[in-house]
Amino acid sequence: MKIPVVLIAVALTLSACASARDNRMATGAAIGGASGAVVAGPVGLVVGAGAGALIADNTRAHRYRLHCRYSEYYGRSVCRYW
Repeated sequence: MKIPVVLIAVALTLSACASARDNRMATGAAIGGASGAVVAGPVGLVVGAGAGALIADNTRAHRYRLHCRYSEYYGRSVCRYW
């Protein structure tokens, strides 16, 4: 009985440190794994979880912005996307 409680406590502790991207990938993996398990059993669970995580990560909103700063050494502004 102690082992499941410890595992749940560790999982909750680690999930508190997750970013929005990590949460989105975990949700995609859970949805993909559940649908894969319904369709094809254990193998479908693994494949569906992997596919769900990849799709969730690649369909997120990319918010790259152009940041510029003035460089005194070169005498011009330096701009980068990040």
